Amino acid sequence: MHSSYTVSGRIIDLHQQEIYEGTVHVSNGRISKIVREATASSSYILPGFVDAHVHVESSMLVPSEFARLAVPHGTVATVSDPHEIGNVLGIKGVEYMVENGKKVPFKFYFGAPSCVPATPFETAGAEITAADIETLFQRDEIKYLAEMMNWTGVLHRDPVVMEKIELAKKYGKAVDGHAPGLRGEQAALYASAVITTDHECFTAEEALDKLAVGMKILIREGSAAKNFEALIPLLATHPESIMFCSDDKHPDNLVEGHLNLLVKRALAKGHNLFHVLRAACLNPVEHYKLEVGLLREHDPADFIVVNDLEDFAVEATFINGEKVAENGKSNIAFTPSEEINNFNTEPKTPEQFRLPADSASKIRVIEAFDGQLITHQVWAEPKTENGYIESDVAQDVLKITVVNRYENAEPAVAFIKNVGIQRGAIASSVGHDSHNIIAVGVDDKSIARAVNLIISAKGGVAAVDGDNEQLLPLPVAGIMSAADGYEVANAYSAIDRMSKEMGSKLASPFMTLSFMALLVIPSLKLSDKGLFNGDDFKFVPVAE
Repeated sequence: MHSSYTVSGRIIDLHQQEIYEGTVHVSNGRISKIVREATASSSYILPGFVDAHVHVESSMLVPSEFARLAVPHGTVATVSDPHEIGNVLGIKGVEYMVENGKKVPFKFYFGAPSCVPATPFETAGAEITAADIETLFQRDEIKYLAEMMNWTGVLHRDPVVMEKIELAKKYGKAVDGHAPGLRGEQAALYASAVITTDHECFTAEEALDKLAVGMKILIREGSAAKNFEALIPLLATHPESIMFCSDDKHPDNLVEGHLNLLVKRALAKGHNLFHVLRAACLNPVEHYKLEVGLLREHDPADFIVVNDLEDFAVEATFINGEKVAENGKSNIAFTPSEEINNFNTEPKTPEQFRLPADSASKIRVIEAFDGQLITHQVWAEPKTENGYIESDVAQDVLKITVVNRYENAEPAVAFIKNVGIQRGAIASSVGHDSHNIIAVGVDDKSIARAVNLIISAKGGVAAVDGDNEQLLPLPVAGIMSAADGYEVANAYSAIDRMSKEMGSKLASPFMTLSFMALLVIPSLKLSDKGLFNGDDFKFVPVAE
């Protein structure tokens, strides 16, 4: 498999919580022995990083390309929830992710999506039933029941929800949680259904309630949701129950860094090295029972070498004994991937995005927040022209639409605040969780053009500013590209830059946009079927 070799340096032993000089002997992809001895190397050797919860699809890359971009940062494995592609293609999509991940030397561990479709209030491309979940659980690569977003179903012990959880218990799989805002007795009731993790905590107080009832807390720092600052103090008091995750990571951010950035930030705040590495390396492997080495004799040779404990620059990454990255460069070669999709809607006209004013005196507006998935409902005075409600650029109240990508239907139209573009429109078919087309713009013509660029490509992200148009095609399920990951990252950076030149002040406009149809996160969201109040779980009118 691999030739025998040695790596010397300062070995960080997470189990004994000590650092000593020594040499790691690798043979046939495993660590044959570790010898304590003086070495000339000042570098540190430690287990590789494991992202405890990520949707690979949000990188806009197929798994094989995600791996290429992640390994230079010391990532050796991910706990991946494939519910994005599941919502588009069902169990066929999950199997695509598993098989694609096998093309490269990287450890992908997928879950069986628990909530496809996420809600009955939107149009998804597929359904994953309890029978499908049982089929997936018979595969060794499927390690857990993926995030149980239907927390109300858990609290009320909905029979369909409980059947899926019982299957996880039958097959000895962990159950991942998703319970934003649950506190006290509700958190305890949720956890009592053997749900063992949560990555949705906004505050330390919320996380403490969940820790108190035995849940493990995943500190999330992705391209959209950023909870690191609020939650990192918990690492000092609960090191055995904390993990790091990205949840959603856009390709340009993945080029810049991954969990290595969280490790570095936690250390800079003065956290204990062994606590930090326990969260980044050890806890996910033990919780999900992953076949990932932890730098012990006879373990798989999954480890990294870093220059020091302040800069934490990754000098080399090894997976199953293979050196997959060195000094910031990936050694994983690009491999072609097949494109599978589910996209069936015809181009739209500007007139289809009109909203009649009628006798409206006020309109509900989605208030988006930078770095958060949650939104608020605010009210605004409608700006009307020729009997229709239009975007009010001066007040930053812009038209937002969700267009069904799976069949021909009239677009749903509402309004949003804080996107901030001054001209044109931006659009994306990355729209959690059903991945219909979502767009925001200042006029109907621009909105229609941006939407139609995506329809013509059967998926992608687009920006339209007059005659200036940019499109990043995403032909794999309408949410991923099969192209070279670094080229995708560059293309995404360009379209992200264009959206900011159009006036958006958001750190990641397309990532924020992608969550405006995520009905399971409060408060006000838009599905292809209409404006939705996530607090009461019911549709509400735009205008009153």
